[in-house]
Amino acid sequence: MQRMIRSIRDIEVIAPNLKFRHTGVTSTIKALLPAQSKHLRIASLGVGLPADWLQITWRGLFRRGWQPPPNRPFRIWHARRNNEMIIGWILRAVFRMPLRLVFTSAAQRVHKPLTQFFLRRMDAIIATSPEAASYLRVPAKVILHGVDVKRFQPAANRDEEWRAGGLAGRCGIGIFGSVRPQKGSDIFVEAMVHLLPRYPDFTDVIVGAVTIEQQSFFERLKRRVAEVGLTERIVFLQERPAAELPVWLRRMTIVVGPQRWEGFGLVPLEAMASGAAVVATRVGAAHHLIVENETGHLVPSEDLKALVAKIEPLMQNPELAGAMGRKGRTHVVEHFSIEREAAEIQAVYEKCWNGQRAADRQPASLETSNVQHRTSNN
Repeated sequence: MQRMIRSIRDIEVIAPNLKFRHTGVTSTIKALLPAQSKHLRIASLGVGLPADWLQITWRGLFRRGWQPPPNRPFRIWHARRNNEMIIGWILRAVFRMPLRLVFTSAAQRVHKPLTQFFLRRMDAIIATSPEAASYLRVPAKVILHGVDVKRFQPAANRDEEWRAGGLAGRCGIGIFGSVRPQKGSDIFVEAMVHLLPRYPDFTDVIVGAVTIEQQSFFERLKRRVAEVGLTERIVFLQERPAAELPVWLRRMTIVVGPQRWEGFGLVPLEAMASGAAVVATRVGAAHHLIVENETGHLVPSEDLKALVAKIEPLMQNPELAGAMGRKGRTHVVEHFSIEREAAEIQAVYEKCWNGQRAADRQPASLETSNVQHRTSNN
């Protein structure tokens, strides 16, 4: 499909995607831009995004980037990676383009001095969780991610959806994300080695890319599965086309997120929106998303025993998992839609355009308390 290229003259917001490999940031941009484009003249710049989206080119940027859009004093450059943040600063400071710089930070770690230097030069900072905000030395607006609840929705008949996948058993339990140690793929396999022999109705599905760097890790997992005779019950689907992801999620009765660490982690939201019960480790933003004992369960990172203990009752009683999935769907629709996230981001843009202070972070401990209170009472 031919790219939809538009003159930068009318564009109010540029959303760069300057990394060839598909990452969680790419997924965030793909989810947000359709919702944002309903209210903004926003275009992407870079690679790896849908060809039918509104995009601008580097050539177009350097031909007309010095002219602000109609009725705006400047454009907004919304970066989500360090290289995008630095390039935005260069475009403004060196090439004198009329830009205001917004950066979204999901990292839960101490930032290096160079990153801190550029963070101080942003006009607004968005943090994807209170924890991410706590690592910043500049004020930030906390905006939790949302998901497209129309794209991710429960199956009309999960049994029929499962049979359409062509796998054995009657129920699916899955893990979604690249196959690597950070995502806890090995911990999940060990949990399934413990549980699948006792629950013959379940088949395990592992969906995610295997990079060249993780090929040996992937091969070790396959050998482990073969050793215990579960090759037909633990299925490695590897990376699937983007259009298939919602299909496989709505086939699942249970989705597990055993990450060792995470910046945010969208899979719990996507899974709950799809009607699955979720068991995840307490990393990233999971504890802001999952309502314990209602939409799923949280366990400590790298605690195999705890993970098995929380998954097993759901495998024993798929009806219980179904009830959790229905509550999870309601929870996401009410609090974590992509439209809510887009509206909160636009409010940051509007403050920039109006010359107001867009970063209004409360102390991290207070924000964490507020989010936990809101989540626990839904």
